[in-house]
Amino acid sequence: MSTNEESSPASTEPVGTDEVAESVADEQTSDAQEPDDTGSVEALVALIPSLPKVLLHDHLDGGLRPATIVELAAEIGHELPTTDADELGRWFVEAASTGSLERYLETFVHTVAVLQTAPALQRVAREAVLDLAADGVVYAEIRFAPEQHVEQGLTLQEVVDAVRAGFDEGVAQARADGHPIRVLAILCAMRHLDRWQEVAELAVANRDAGVVAFDLAGPEDGYPPSAHPEVFDALRHAHFPCTLHAGEAAGTDSVADAVAQGALRLGHGVRLADDVGVDELGDRLGLLAHWVRDRRLALEVCPSSNVQTGGAPSIAEHPVTRLHELGFAVTVNTDNRLQSGTSLGRELALLVEQAGWTLHDLEDVAVTAAAHAFVHDDERAALIDTVIRPAYAAARGGRHRA
Repeated sequence: MSTNEESSPASTEPVGTDEVAESVADEQTSDAQEPDDTGSVEALVALIPSLPKVLLHDHLDGGLRPATIVELAAEIGHELPTTDADELGRWFVEAASTGSLERYLETFVHTVAVLQTAPALQRVAREAVLDLAADGVVYAEIRFAPEQHVEQGLTLQEVVDAVRAGFDEGVAQARADGHPIRVLAILCAMRHLDRWQEVAELAVANRDAGVVAFDLAGPEDGYPPSAHPEVFDALRHAHFPCTLHAGEAAGTDSVADAVAQGALRLGHGVRLADDVGVDELGDRLGLLAHWVRDRRLALEVCPSSNVQTGGAPSIAEHPVTRLHELGFAVTVNTDNRLQSGTSLGRELALLVEQAGWTLHDLEDVAVTAAAHAFVHDDERAALIDTVIRPAYAAARGGRHRA
């Protein structure tokens, strides 16, 4: 388990771990195979939907249902590339798959446009929770940038309140549907705008209302965290954690800067692989790579998103596999489910099918994600010991892995 001191309390009544454990156990078959032993990729992929999942990096404005975008756009007269929901879903994936982070970010013009009222934010937040719960996610931290949703007069606090209300509705409905899930929020400041301090203060002010961390999102190049060190000094003094996008489009310098400002997790972080070389003696980690690995700073890796933006040539060649094998604290995430046409289950299945991941690998990243969640240590331990480990033991036919 991580020894990082992520310190932000649970903000709403948590989903009981016994409730989650019982729900997960009900989905496990009594005659489960041992995919690691059989070597059957198909058997393991078929098992993934029933496995409990932990999601740490998912953007609210990148997870809308295409049909919802069509309906909300019609209400405000916003023009879309198409009003056919299926075609629109395909358009987002194709438009985001140009190999450029900047072009990828342009697709958010449409999602942000329809998220300027409290009812729209509440609806999308509720639907996001339900979609994650249906995917087997039992714990999620969903991030959003309040400053992007104030064009129609909402205050930053009203944005946070609307999203929280949607999360609460989704959690209640998911529980009623037999898919208990816990969802907390991360507030992002946009790198290229000058509201970092304001958003950080907003996050801290809402630490008892479901907000558990601060983040920077948007273009990495030219906007390093060290541009406003006072923001991160204030967060440290408030004992409030941050996770920073780093090593996605920019190189290892961006990772080093995020670490220097006190990031407890790294959003993406895949360019850290540039600090790992190979010589006649084997893998050779550079100073930064050693620092990140030694201190168990979690990497919030988003495989499909990285392939789309040019951060990796393919899932098979994605650095996540090598970083995982080298012992980094790797977690697997979705980033933007709409733009990638994905889910956490799909991301895990792709790693099994194309990168040779095993049941043990899937368990390891689930445990790592839970261990680096921005809740108290006893809550993380309960999630691991009463939900994740038992479910994977059941998937192996009841045999605990040493």
